Amino acid sequence: MIDRDIDIHTKAGAMNTFVTHPEEDGPHPVVLFLMDAPGKREELHDMARRLGSAGYYVMLPNLYYRRLREFDIESSTLEVMFEHMNSLSNAMACEDIQALMKFAATDDAARDGKMGCVGYCMSGPFAFAAAAAFPDRIAASASFHGVRLLTDAKDSPHLNAGNIMGEMYFGCAETDEYAPQKMIDELESYLTKTGIKFRIELYPDSEHGFVFPLRQGKYHKASAERHWERMLAMFDRCL
Repeated sequence: MIDRDIDIHTKAGAMNTFVTHPEEDGPHPVVLFLMDAPGKREELHDMARRLGSAGYYVMLPNLYYRRLREFDIESSTLEVMFEHMNSLSNAMACEDIQALMKFAATDDAARDGKMGCVGYCMSGPFAFAAAAAFPDRIAASASFHGVRLLTDAKDSPHLNAGNIMGEMYFGCAETDEYAPQKMIDELESYLTKTGIKFRIELYPDSEHGFVFPLRQGKYHKASAERHWERMLAMFDRCL
């Protein structure tokens, strides 16, 4: 695998981004890997590498770059983390994704055309919004224990879901205070009416954060492995 740390320039500044892809048989399809609220960190780098080793050019940006270059939850507080999280919007994330796409178009290791996206927790709605904002590019997008997928806000990502042309997958924890079952049920009801290709799947015996190996008390190996199976199968079909 080839790993690189790159500054991608946006209207708001330099977005430090981890890029990983196989050494051989390129160019590879692009997959955008969007971080959860604790931020871009080595745990996510390892997950990006696992995804990349399956044959993808994976881009993991620091979505907090407008506020700070690195966020370390271990030396901070949940209050500060939520401040960073709440500083973002779906529109800002899509603006950043445009910058990622622009950079990938200049890299010979990245294949042009259809691309994938995956978002975790706070980035679940970003992956959802991006699938609708860039329907001609994002052919497969996934949200795992995503929050704020359907809200009363004017920019709720479900409102533009009808624009999605690719596949959309939602992997949901059985117990999740940040993504209650009521929201998931309402989302399924709404999406069924749009006619888009989507799947919502509940992961039994899991809690919010079940995919992360270092999330003590939350990591659920069986569910985490299923998440890899579902995501890789979708990317293989669509990209």
